[in-house]
Amino acid sequence: MPAHMLQEMSGSYTTTTTITAPPSGGLQNGVQKLDKAPQYIGADIRPEIKDDIHDPSYQDEEGPPPKLEYVWRNIILMALLHVGALYGITLVPTCKFYTILFAYVYYVVSALGITAGAHRLWSHRTYKARLPLRVFLIIANTMAFQNDVYEWARDHRAHHKFSETHADPHNSRRGFFFSHVGWLLVRKHPAVKEKGGLLDMSDLKAEKLVMFQRRYYKPGLLLMCFILPTLVPWYCWGETFLHSLYVATFLRYAVVLNATWLVNSAAHLFGYRPYDKNIESRENILVSLGAVGEGFHNYHHAFPYDYSASEYRWHINFTTFFIDCMAALGLAYDRKKVSKAAVLARIKRTGDGSYKSG
Repeated sequence: MPAHMLQEMSGSYTTTTTITAPPSGGLQNGVQKLDKAPQYIGADIRPEIKDDIHDPSYQDEEGPPPKLEYVWRNIILMALLHVGALYGITLVPTCKFYTILFAYVYYVVSALGITAGAHRLWSHRTYKARLPLRVFLIIANTMAFQNDVYEWARDHRAHHKFSETHADPHNSRRGFFFSHVGWLLVRKHPAVKEKGGLLDMSDLKAEKLVMFQRRYYKPGLLLMCFILPTLVPWYCWGETFLHSLYVATFLRYAVVLNATWLVNSAAHLFGYRPYDKNIESRENILVSLGAVGEGFHNYHHAFPYDYSASEYRWHINFTTFFIDCMAALGLAYDRKKVSKAAVLARIKRTGDGSYKSG
């Protein structure tokens, strides 16, 4: 066996990189040094990605915003989906138990394709994954149908770097509806296209699995998001086609979409800001429940390089539990975690006073 393979196999699969506050002679000096720490630390521990760190120097240009251009295809399709989902709700009481269970499992798996996959692995590089886990996550991400990983990560990195400006694809300052779903119903702001096009996406371009998904995304999403979840209940345990289509497919897909969208809307408008009162993202427990752990959003924007996207790891955070289970199996490794000292230093410097030690 080649030496490099032996070395790789002998390494710990469950290691966690702890990000500490910069060394200092005293707490005050340490806090001062931490003013520039997030960008420095993020660049150091993830040399392959630097473009998800907030750039406070970017400001919107003065002048009236451009006229909204509606994308009528998206508006019509989104309306039809939600009408179908509402009808699906009326069919739930007459569904077979296995159909409900299947829809729920499909919801959780597809949500992990976003949270553990497109978000924490590919957008932020907060941990590393072996090939079997990457294949699972790319399939789960295709099941979720929220754009391919490359496009999702590009928009998300722009969201972090230019948060709450016109270069943020779902700028929450444009209101709840826009940040929730409206941004998908209109043409992107010119600043989103301009700044998004300048982001370094070379890490994803170099990943063959991500590019494979992007190349075959349309047939993949049709199969994994619509055809398969409709046919499985109908064929495997005799569910009616109507129940399979409207509950296991339309209702399940609409729930996954809205649970994810709430991270962009509710978690930027409602909740506390214990880690950084100067940014709009909030801690929202209800969002975390629906989005399998993505509601600790003030922490996440303060420390985007933390694999848990939360200070508390498994607390209302199924995604972190999943990643840790994968680490125990040797499929995830090099998980990045911010130290308690760095968290407390950030709280002292920029918190809103609502922090309670857990």
